[in-house]
Amino acid sequence: MNVYQLVKPLLFGLPAETAHDAVHAGMRVAQGTPIADALRKRYTIADDRLRVEAFGNEFPNPVGVAAGFDKNAQVPSLLASLGFGHVEVGGVTADPQSGNARPRMFRLREDEGIVNRMGLNNHGADVVGKRLAAADVDVPVGVNLAKTEHVAIDDAPEDYRYTYQRVADGGPASESSGTSPDGRSSGGGDFFVVNVSCPNSEGFRDLQNRDSMEAILTTLQDAGASPLLVKLSPDLPDSAVEDALDLVNELGLDGVIATNTTTDRPATLRSHNRAEEGGLSGKPIEPRATRMVRFVAERVDVPVVGVGGVFTAEDAYRKLRAGAHVVQLYTGLVYRGPSIARDINRGLLDLLDRDGFDSVEDAIGADLE
Repeated sequence: MNVYQLVKPLLFGLPAETAHDAVHAGMRVAQGTPIADALRKRYTIADDRLRVEAFGNEFPNPVGVAAGFDKNAQVPSLLASLGFGHVEVGGVTADPQSGNARPRMFRLREDEGIVNRMGLNNHGADVVGKRLAAADVDVPVGVNLAKTEHVAIDDAPEDYRYTYQRVADGGPASESSGTSPDGRSSGGGDFFVVNVSCPNSEGFRDLQNRDSMEAILTTLQDAGASPLLVKLSPDLPDSAVEDALDLVNELGLDGVIATNTTTDRPATLRSHNRAEEGGLSGKPIEPRATRMVRFVAERVDVPVVGVGGVFTAEDAYRKLRAGAHVVQLYTGLVYRGPSIARDINRGLLDLLDRDGFDSVEDAIGADLE
């Protein structure tokens, strides 16, 4: 039994968000200390077969942390020390937000899932931008950009532009580091994700129609946002997903993230917390998320990020073979603990050997027709 399995009952005895805050506090203490160096030696798998190139970034391995775990860019370096190949911070909004009333995060223990209705609580773009500018992280860091809740739909494009500029330039305009000659920001963030699919914040459903998405995406492109990805909801009908993917192709976006959490509740759920409102993540959505990865990969020529129910090497491998270039997880980290990236990467190497692939990149899309 590893240390996390000893500590896990204590953490799971606390309310879910309280436990998350306690873990986060410990990570902030460890970051930048010899503890982080020890974690890196224990959890990092350095093997060139795991390397992936996607949307202009080199990933040391395909296993990343999804948006929501490090909303405020406080521990990206420590997460890299746990062996993750990239970290996506956020969602970040222009203004600080307190989110929805507590309790707003619920474990579905019997199902290895989580329901959350956090409501995009975060410290705001100015604060997150300053943290990103000061961060020293040796893996790619993505920034999830979201709409400020009080902002009207018609004003959403400029709201996203403000958030992008602040996080990319490293904080408030008076302190920003400006832009490079090619229009790219010279501050934090290695890729930027347009979140139009959060199920727990007012007005996001309306952002997923084609006209709203196009206005937001073109505004960000005009502002120099690159590489630029869009994160889609698993709750969209196929026709709406196809409209969004047509837009990805027409605008020349750099990637697609599939998927966000779902408001649907599979009939197989056993936990009493299945009745809680919010977005469901974790094991129960793995098959659906993998199907959407395949659906997206068959329709775009840009890299796909697979998210949803990644707990094991087999989970990650299914998404890679379905067309994902890299995968992300959050709920798996809660249930399996800090060794999860190491365990998945070790397992991926075994699966590559079993199937005769020389590298992760060779396995990407192997199950596509």
